[in-house]
Amino acid sequence: RSVRLDDTAAILRGGDYADGDRPLNEHSKANMDIDAFLQSVQQGKRPTELRPPLTALWHAAQGDWKRAHEIVQEESDVDSAWVHAYLHRQEGDLSNAGYWYRRAGKSKHSGSLDDELRAIAAALL
Repeated sequence: RSVRLDDTAAILRGGDYADGDRPLNEHSKANMDIDAFLQSVQQGKRPTELRPPLTALWHAAQGDWKRAHEIVQEESDVDSAWVHAYLHRQEGDLSNAGYWYRRAGKSKHSGSLDDELRAIAAALL
């Protein structure tokens, strides 16, 4: 999957994604559970009601680390910091991951990356 520059520019402006996905504010909750989220990942159909940290996690699950990182990098909430930590752990940059875990107020995850992705998604949904 490739990063769409139109999406990145729109996100930075606080507007809609070029493909119509509109990030919700940090207080909005997705209207889905963890099973529906994981099914959307498996089907490659991104739900439009996801907040930025969940959208980033969805992209990470699709193998698009760069897109996921771009999304959380522009956010300042603790949920995005948690996903940011996960992304740097996935990347293998454990010192940077540690910084983001501290910003999120979370302990470093000791299980698999898949388990952590599921745990984060379940907590944020």
